[in-house]
Amino acid sequence: MSKSAFETYIKSVNIRELLECLGVPNIDALVREIRHFTLKEAEKRDSIVLGYFGETGINRIVDSIAECMVSRPGLPTNAKVLDVGAGSGFFTLRVMEKLRDKMPSLAFYAVDLTPAMLQVLARESSEVTPFLGVAENIGGSVEQARKWLVVPKKFDAVYSTLMLHHSLAPEKVFFSVRRALKTSGKAIIIDMCKHPFTEFRSEMGDVHLGFETTSIEVMAKKYFKTVMVKKMPGIRCESSGRAAEVFIAYMLA
Repeated sequence: MSKSAFETYIKSVNIRELLECLGVPNIDALVREIRHFTLKEAEKRDSIVLGYFGETGINRIVDSIAECMVSRPGLPTNAKVLDVGAGSGFFTLRVMEKLRDKMPSLAFYAVDLTPAMLQVLARESSEVTPFLGVAENIGGSVEQARKWLVVPKKFDAVYSTLMLHHSLAPEKVFFSVRRALKTSGKAIIIDMCKHPFTEFRSEMGDVHLGFETTSIEVMAKKYFKTVMVKKMPGIRCESSGRAAEVFIAYMLA
């Protein structure tokens, strides 16, 4: 996707109108979150994420996503892969690079609600198609994006990294991801386990203080036939000496 085409698209979308169209219940809350990420993180997102996990942790997260992607049932050689809550594409590009060695025909897409984040991703790579939307309504986001961009209606694989704790309605995310998948699709969600650091809400724009793995499993099993949730030992999101563990949820439609 050309940078000029993407910029035309971004400038054509009114965020409040998009949120209304997507049926978002608390538009003001999401607008505040967009403002937080635009002002505090968009241009330095990569260094922030790297500071949280370190190079070793990042590589393990990317490897884990890639392993789920190539595990049985295998993806089609020309699979369509979506990163939900992609931000500036920190994980999008790393997962793409990792998988392209074995599956060079994969097509990558990235959805996020912060235009400034997606603009960073668009500058970094023309091989990913970014579009605006919310995790709780991927189908509606795709429908709106298709007015300007070439985006598939359904995906072979959907993954999300460190987005769920920013969601206003986590269970809707699981429902939305399932509906965005093809019949035999797979999904991977990586996020933080439950932690006590309430200041993360103001410091990092977090909505939830992580999740219990049991609650993730309960939500996922409502919409997926196969669900595996586990903590990722040795990986922590570290900030100013405060550490929160990370989990991975792997689901088959």
